[in-house]
Amino acid sequence: MNTVIFLRKRCHSGKYPPEADQPLAEKVESKRMQIEKINVGNNNPFVLIAGPCVVENEEITFTTARAIKEITDELGIPFIFKSSYKKANRTSLHSFMGIGDKEALDILLKVKNHLSVPILTDVHTIEEVELAANYVDVLQIPAFLCRQTDLLIAAGKTGKVVNIKKGQFLAPEDMKHAAEKVLSTNNKRVMLTERGTTFGYHNLIVDMRSLVIMRELGFPVVMDATHSVQLPGKGNLTGGQPKFIKPLAKAAIAIGIDALFFEVHPNPKEALSDAESQLPLSELRELLIELKQIDRITKKLV
Repeated sequence: MNTVIFLRKRCHSGKYPPEADQPLAEKVESKRMQIEKINVGNNNPFVLIAGPCVVENEEITFTTARAIKEITDELGIPFIFKSSYKKANRTSLHSFMGIGDKEALDILLKVKNHLSVPILTDVHTIEEVELAANYVDVLQIPAFLCRQTDLLIAAGKTGKVVNIKKGQFLAPEDMKHAAEKVLSTNNKRVMLTERGTTFGYHNLIVDMRSLVIMRELGFPVVMDATHSVQLPGKGNLTGGQPKFIKPLAKAAIAIGIDALFFEVHPNPKEALSDAESQLPLSELRELLIELKQIDRITKKLV
């Protein structure tokens, strides 16, 4: 039998996790922010951030966005549409990266204007920040780039909401340093996202304590329930275990998170990116009904 030994990181006091520094929490206004007309944090109902992994074409993007909006409008769930206009972090040289920056961003802007929903997309360089900020409402810093000082500062200077994904290699309390880089620009509109932690090779696990720890830093916290089920770098494409998407989402909502992140596709098997870790669009409505019920109980919402 193989034995796995877990070692807990200790701070000077010998406790785990180390408590968040109070000065950082004081810089942020009560874990709440507004994105367009959506209130995020401060015990508000959870916000759904969802959409295809990447902009594949206008038809799939609009079909998915329109369907999710109809579902969330029916259920009364605040909705932010997400899709990457460019995929820079690819397993293989031959993996799909996008249809072209300007074309993809134009499609996202059309979704925003036609459906009246806020838009989130990833940025990887300072140049991408300057471009994407003209089109979207939330700039997302990918997990592998969460320590990139110049990138975080550039994103902060736009005044847009900055969603920082926790690196798979990072302890949750260390995300305060990434947040401080954005705060240094006088931009307090920061969210922190859990998307799994490296567990040996080709595997991720989710430590649910991280959701609590990051909220104690004073920021709205997001759970990415789809990237968290990935099996990174396994072969030429990133694998996944989609059967765990729903259990992880329910567990995170039960903790009281502020937003839930799903990559959703009409037909994940045919998706051009992250085909093994996207939630089928046909399963979203039923799952959201369950999640809303859990959220109401957790937050004692009327």
